[in-house]
Amino acid sequence: MGTGGVERGTIEVAEALTAAGWRSLVASQGGPHVRELVRVGAEHITLPLASKSPRVIRQNAAALSDLITHRSVSLVHARSRAPAWSAFVAANRTNTPFVTTFHGVYGLGPFGLKKLYNRVMARGEPVIAISKFIADHLIREYGVDESRLRLIPRGVDLSVFDPDTVSSARMVRLATEWRLPDDGPVIMLPGRLTSWKGQGLLIDALSVLKKSGRLHDGLRCLMVGPGSRGSSYRQRVETKLASTGLDGHVQIIEDCRDIVAAYMMTDVIVSASTRPEAFGRIVAEGQAMGRPVVAPAHGAAPEILLPGVTGWLFTPGDAPSLAGALEQALGVPAERRDELAAQARSHIAEHFDRDMMTSATLAVYEDLVSTRSKGAV
Repeated sequence: MGTGGVERGTIEVAEALTAAGWRSLVASQGGPHVRELVRVGAEHITLPLASKSPRVIRQNAAALSDLITHRSVSLVHARSRAPAWSAFVAANRTNTPFVTTFHGVYGLGPFGLKKLYNRVMARGEPVIAISKFIADHLIREYGVDESRLRLIPRGVDLSVFDPDTVSSARMVRLATEWRLPDDGPVIMLPGRLTSWKGQGLLIDALSVLKKSGRLHDGLRCLMVGPGSRGSSYRQRVETKLASTGLDGHVQIIEDCRDIVAAYMMTDVIVSASTRPEAFGRIVAEGQAMGRPVVAPAHGAAPEILLPGVTGWLFTPGDAPSLAGALEQALGVPAERRDELAAQARSHIAEHFDRDMMTSATLAVYEDLVSTRSKGAV
């Protein structure tokens, strides 16, 4: 239970289950978010479920089988590959419905050998896909029949990502801590400091704008997300900033304890992932906060934003294309920004609300449980 979309979804569904009067048991390796699971009313069982060892997987399967039997569990939902193998075996042994959520495009490895390992995530009855992009991937790569697929996009908690809840004091505190200038536009790329998140691509795009004289003198670019200070990738990013003369424009921030306020004080949100993302939390959260979003035209991003209305798409991996999209987003006139903000938030509320996601997931549970008639989870 670390930090990520899988863990966040687990907590949100667990909270919805307990609110609906069901019993939610969550088995995992443990981690910092176990406390939050307990807070929302779930019960946590610690098992070495992160292990890929066949011996440990068999041991976990036996432990889960006992848990299912002795706690009268009526449905098993797996969200990650190693735990899914143990859960799949345990569900089969106990004749318990098995559901999976396919959260990402897993690597296939040399000669596609890892596909066999990944395939367990396509064995749910049904398989939940978090985007149409993932649903298409499941059909194409794993041969999942459409009748077994349930498209349930991840959702944004609109009570948290709400511009009206962000006080000026919160923004002033962040602006002071990060020493942001009073004038000049601010763009932000939230995400772990790792090469595929596209920090290097964003630097290249800013360099394109600088060389052509189109970079605002006061522009500040925030790269916000965890990453080791001594990592080789961070060193490469810092070297690139110095060589392009952009070190005065770009700030790397590893620790942000108020990402909602950070969204609010930003003029444009950037997603620059070089690999297609299964959903694109940044794209959804940015719109929920009423901010224009720039994102690559691959993965699920095109499903989440309204191109030319709430954001702009660019050619994946193409710095000049990203530079052009940034220029369009930064050029939105002041009188249009309020309209864009309202459209963006309305779009997320209509299609990507957290409560819609949890309700749809519970509907899947209810259908399976009623079919098996085995009582409450």
